[in-house]
Amino acid sequence: MSGSYAEFIVSKAQVASDGGFEPLWLPPFLYDFQRHLTEWAIRKGRAAELADCGLGKTPMELVFAENVLRKTGRPVLVLTPLGVSTQTVREGAKFGIECHRSRDGENVRGIVVTNYERLHRFDPSAFSGVVCDESSILKSFDGATRGAVTEFMRKVPYRLLGTATAAPNDFVELGTSSEALGCLGHMDMLNRFFRNNRNNSATTGQGGGPEWRFKGHAEKPFWRWVCSWARSLRKPSDLGFDDGPFRLPPLLEREHTVAASAPREGFLFSVPAVGLAEEREERRRTLTERCEMAAALVANTGQPAVMWCHLNPEGDLLERLVPDAVQVSGKDADDAKEEKLLAFASGEARVLITKPVIGAWGLNWQHCAHMTAFASHSFEQHYQSVRRCWRFGQTRPVVVDHVLSDGEGRVLHNLSRKAEQAERMFAELTRHMTEELNLSSGREFTKVAEVPQWM
Repeated sequence: MSGSYAEFIVSKAQVASDGGFEPLWLPPFLYDFQRHLTEWAIRKGRAAELADCGLGKTPMELVFAENVLRKTGRPVLVLTPLGVSTQTVREGAKFGIECHRSRDGENVRGIVVTNYERLHRFDPSAFSGVVCDESSILKSFDGATRGAVTEFMRKVPYRLLGTATAAPNDFVELGTSSEALGCLGHMDMLNRFFRNNRNNSATTGQGGGPEWRFKGHAEKPFWRWVCSWARSLRKPSDLGFDDGPFRLPPLLEREHTVAASAPREGFLFSVPAVGLAEEREERRRTLTERCEMAAALVANTGQPAVMWCHLNPEGDLLERLVPDAVQVSGKDADDAKEEKLLAFASGEARVLITKPVIGAWGLNWQHCAHMTAFASHSFEQHYQSVRRCWRFGQTRPVVVDHVLSDGEGRVLHNLSRKAEQAERMFAELTRHMTEELNLSSGREFTKVAEVPQWM
């Protein structure tokens, strides 16, 4: 029993990095705010960069990896979503940072790039650093995969997480990020700063979401703690830098409502679907009409387009309706998925059909400015889907065509509500971080406190 317990303790131990180190190389291609973030992350040794899409997380991550490689002389592993590893290697070559792609854990040297799905083939003892690109995608994997990534990172001294953090009110995600970096575990974080709200329907949706809200006076200490290991920004000016070229073009979101060929059974006319069961029925019942509308919107334009779907039959029908489209589906092998995603990114395929859970993280498609999407309750998936094209570096207005049935109005309304809530929460997150960074930077306070006479 004692041996088993000792092994348990060892498995939970964190490999210390004793903090970071002074940067050994800060290349001139980094923008001023990127240089600031990268320098901070290297000095921390373990950090999270919560930077919005298109702000250059890849060059910042690669410069971090190159500094760890030069400091330790040992390999650094960069984990990416499916289809992003080749893009990362190309980015490295563009910036003069040599990267090597490995799919089987062999020939480990220098900066090694692989997909999250292949992590089990690598030995953490071979690496001195690990970088998790688009780390929020971990929520899309099962618990075993998320646990494997956290366990892998425990054994590596230097660690960096990069994500756009589309849902800043998801405190559990912040907790899992903290745990992966060797800070508080996510349950320890929740217990320290939050009160369980599960049985209090009057406050559902506040603070930490449907189950958690801040304890009294815990909000500022919470953000101060987050600032000890993370930096967040949507644009360079959030950190006091000039926005320069980091300005987004217009985003045009259009709604296209189709009518079902017949009302639901038991009804004389179409009525809004209420509840997940009715919404699923509505989605399947109007599949043909929605796909035909989406196909008509991208047909004969001659321009690249992305068609997001949620059901396998939707993807299969869209593929038949759009002859020059390529579909990336869950049944494809990982290599086939990557090949098709790269074909679209390089312009070999004009139209890409896929699900957000497959292609909505990490990929850069600034060559495309048009997409179609079916109704969904997942704001994060929608946000990430749109941000594949509507990102810094995009030069044209981006058009998003929402295609829904006349019974799915509630779904789109709920998505809009979540978007407004996320916008407010992201603004609050950035504001709190800015305040805490000012407090920790040695700011002088000149106001004299009034002391009661009895003291």
